[in-house]
Amino acid sequence: MNTKIILLSVSLFLVASIGFAQKKDEPKSIINGKISIKKYYNKEELERLQKGELLTLYTERIEALVETLPYIAFATKPGVTMATLGIPNDNDNKKILDSKFEATSTFLQANRGFQSKILPYSDTNKLISGILFYEEILKSLHEYSEFH
Repeated sequence: MNTKIILLSVSLFLVASIGFAQKKDEPKSIINGKISIKKYYNKEELERLQKGELLTLYTERIEALVETLPYIAFATKPGVTMATLGIPNDNDNKKILDSKFEATSTFLQANRGFQSKILPYSDTNKLISGILFYEEILKSLHEYSEFH
């Protein structure tokens, strides 16, 4: 009896894992869905933070902009795929999209290295101004989608 229950459980687990496995042909989102800003700050809140926290926020906002801003002609939020835009999901277009993801990843990795070495020398007030400026751009991206 125990063996039957174990075999049934294992079988159901295998069927479920196959059913929920990510399909290789699923269209990818043009904008990386992993990038998001959890909270927007005001100047007073930023002034209370340590410089290390400001450096992290500054870098996060740059990454969000790099992942979003170049693609506003298509979308301003993750989830839009080539298929939803009517672009054929063929091998050539998939390769171009994969190439874009790879190039963006390479750039962001190099930028993180640069930011981690050079950005600590920046003035705290200028960091705060930069964060606020980047956040305004990110907020305006949400409004941009209302114009079309």
